[in-house]
Amino acid sequence: MRRDNKNRNRGRWQKIKHNLPYITLICCLPSLFSSPVSAVDFHGYLRSGIGGTQGGGDQACFKARGAGAKYRLGNECETYAEIQLGQELFNEGGKRFYVDSMIAYVSDQENDWEELNGDGATSSLRQMYVIGENVLESFPGANIWAGKRYYQRHDVHINDYYYWDVSGPGAGIENIDVGFGKLSLAWLRNTDEDYQAKGGSSGTNVANDTFDFRLSDLSVNENGKLELGLDYGRANLNTEQDDKDFDDEKGYLFTIQHTQSNWFGGYNKLALQYATDGMVGTGHNGSRAVDGKMFRIVNQGVVELSENLEGMYVGIYEKKDLDNNQGQTWMSAGIRPVYKWNDVMSTALEVGYDRVKPQASGAETVDLTKVTLAQQWSAGRSFWARPVIRAFATYARWDGDDYNAASEAIEAGEDDGLTFGVQVEAWW
Repeated sequence: MRRDNKNRNRGRWQKIKHNLPYITLICCLPSLFSSPVSAVDFHGYLRSGIGGTQGGGDQACFKARGAGAKYRLGNECETYAEIQLGQELFNEGGKRFYVDSMIAYVSDQENDWEELNGDGATSSLRQMYVIGENVLESFPGANIWAGKRYYQRHDVHINDYYYWDVSGPGAGIENIDVGFGKLSLAWLRNTDEDYQAKGGSSGTNVANDTFDFRLSDLSVNENGKLELGLDYGRANLNTEQDDKDFDDEKGYLFTIQHTQSNWFGGYNKLALQYATDGMVGTGHNGSRAVDGKMFRIVNQGVVELSENLEGMYVGIYEKKDLDNNQGQTWMSAGIRPVYKWNDVMSTALEVGYDRVKPQASGAETVDLTKVTLAQQWSAGRSFWARPVIRAFATYARWDGDDYNAASEAIEAGEDDGLTFGVQVEAWW
């Protein structure tokens, strides 16, 4: 008995030792932010719940093979959380310094105890940066920043698709007033842990640099704003990698985006993007692709059709034409109307369709349609009101040999599936 207890205690210590950096960071954050200037700002996000699949087993999640995203209502099979702590450190004479941080956690939501960085669970340091506001005399109103951060990301909420995202460690200056708009400049980096060169050579720790230039807040029509973006990316090779003839994968991403506010009680956002070579894979975290080109259209919005009916819509067209013939055309369309019964209860219906046609001749096209009906209780009437607790049922049907599921609940050869469950989503 004593030996069992000793082994058990040793195992517990090994778990604590493995996660000691995260425990130390969490414990130290309050002391790092302890200052008489102001209280700590506490923000975050979470989603979690429980679900099942018709026929038994864990909840399956439905995503068309090759699609850039999946429609998320009643179709998320994990626990995910972000804890964000920040504090103003200095504020005098109109000049201000602010520190921000974020730790994220994701698990398969299968057990009570899911160890950090264990099977089915992991954690990550997502943000840790300082921003200085109005500290440059030559550029009043502009900000300088350095560290690791989410950098001016653009996404579609109902399918969690980040179509313009070069986040990571970096530095920059943003919101320089140029008279007719705001200019932002940034240098960011994401590193490939396992890199395969064209000639067959492989290596690790290839630094991918992205230089981001944005001109925003351009007034083009009543209640309409335009944003222009240029991202230049390349692999920043060291001498050894260069000697092995690694490809530096240079590329460009051009973006033009128009946002129309006061659009049927909400907004509409239209983005056009064109990318070449090393930036073709860009959409999230500056991922790289082989030589080729990409064209993408994303149109999304939220409208309020009546006092009790509000909803979101999106349409996506993306074509990747790659030199290795491994590209594809992805088309997606989805809507999520929400009917409000009172100030806290509503019913949401989400319908999403994805179609992926591979570039290679003879490759099979994949289609997936997903429908979710959810009864919701939320902290207010808005489409964006959170927290929200949902009881949902989801049905999906697909054509093609395969689709992506987050569990083994759907047997091979099936072409449809039904799931159900309860989920909570919150941000603050």
